[in-house]
Amino acid sequence: MRAGLGPRALLTVWPDLTPDVGAVLAALPEEGSVEFVWEAQDGMISHAIVDDTEYQEFTAQVADARAACALPLYLDERHPLLRAVLPDSDGVLRARW
Repeated sequence: MRAGLGPRALLTVWPDLTPDVGAVLAALPEEGSVEFVWEAQDGMISHAIVDDTEYQEFTAQVADARAACALPLYLDERHPLLRAVLPDSDGVLRARW
């Protein structure tokens, strides 16, 4: 995997996705925002921050996903398990996210 990463590449590791997407969608909180991570039918992993006013529209968008997870956000925090950036060849980290 490391051979495929170039300088300034951002790597984010999320919790395991659940194949029961319907259960993940049914468990969305009534209020607040979540970071929703899903795997599309073509294998592409995506994520989006969704608040309770967008759930209905978003549910239709991801209903055919292969797997998903929803992570609650508190005060706009993000909850990946791990986030790392590959430094430039001189060892200096020049990434901004």
